[in-house]
Amino acid sequence: MEKSEVETCFQKFAVHGDTKATGKEMNGKNFAKLCKDCNIIDSKNVTTTDVDIVLNKSARVITFEQFSQALTELASKRFKGKSKEEALQQLYGLIAGKEPTNVGITKVAKAAAVDRLTDTTKYTGSHMERFDESGKGKGKVGREDIPDTSGYVSAYKGSGTYDDKVKEA
Repeated sequence: MEKSEVETCFQKFAVHGDTKATGKEMNGKNFAKLCKDCNIIDSKNVTTTDVDIVLNKSARVITFEQFSQALTELASKRFKGKSKEEALQQLYGLIAGKEPTNVGITKVAKAAAVDRLTDTTKYTGSHMERFDESGKGKGKVGREDIPDTSGYVSAYKGSGTYDDKVKEA
């Protein structure tokens, strides 16, 4: 098993859910997620408590070297009766090529009520003015009355004729 595949997996989980993460260090929450997603936690030999205990031996954030040491400890618990190296190789096999899964992502509602409420062709009154014929929003133009700053009174029929009258005189 390639150590680089495990390191790639480490980096993917290290940056999961954290926009500021560099991928060089992993926090405890992401380590626990890696253990859960890669089936290292099997609830018989390795539990979430075991993962927490192994993690608390090192710092709050772990580097790849500390991660490897933690995996070595967990491997002997997960695969009892195997040699340390064999257990570690099997653990690497669980981890290699895995990525963080997103369980329970909110999905877009596909209900008739939602379709009816978002159909712009059925809008009336001032709401109707906010959309063009295709149903695309007009933006600021559709939202507010933009004041006429030309200097003329609204609805004045001779607006824009001042310059012409001044030239004639």
